[in-house]
Amino acid sequence: MSKALNKIENLAVFCASSDGNDEHIFLTAYEVGKKMAEKNIGLVYGGSKLGLMGQVARGVMEHGGQTTGVIPDFLKTKEVVHTGLDKLITTNDMHERKLTMNELSDSFLALPGGFGTFEELFEIVTWAQLGLHRKPIGLLNINGFYDDLVKMLNKMCEKELLKKENLEILLVADNFEELLEKMMNIEPKPVPKWMNKNQT
Repeated sequence: MSKALNKIENLAVFCASSDGNDEHIFLTAYEVGKKMAEKNIGLVYGGSKLGLMGQVARGVMEHGGQTTGVIPDFLKTKEVVHTGLDKLITTNDMHERKLTMNELSDSFLALPGGFGTFEELFEIVTWAQLGLHRKPIGLLNINGFYDDLVKMLNKMCEKELLKKENLEILLVADNFEELLEKMMNIEPKPVPKWMNKNQT
């Protein structure tokens, strides 16, 4: 078996701070954290103890894994912040939060979520499209949650508003271990020529 192209040591996870009403999604979030710990993959996430975010963190922590929370100061209340993490980083605002999560991580994973999850996911995909990073990005389609989004992304390609090579930056699977395998074995997207200052 060939060696993986990407070593994943710290995975940034984007997901809901609400529980939602789908028990399968809720339980799978915990299982993702558990499997991360078993594979010695550290969690970098938004620092909340609530919702799917809290479930992933709990799965990591209860199985001996490492957790790093990154939370803006205005969200750092006793009702929101997880006080049992290995490390908690406080940022000035949401933008600094995302920059910090990018710096601390070598890969990204989106679980089901709302506007915040979408905003984080698409910004990090856009950064990859622009060549600002070359880290793997995965979308975990638990229980078909992202089926309609995947259809929409394919329609964007059909209408020639999104290049297929850029769509392929976002890796999709409905099973965490399958998705992790894809993320570890994807060839990093080359930096665009216009971004390479060394080229004339």
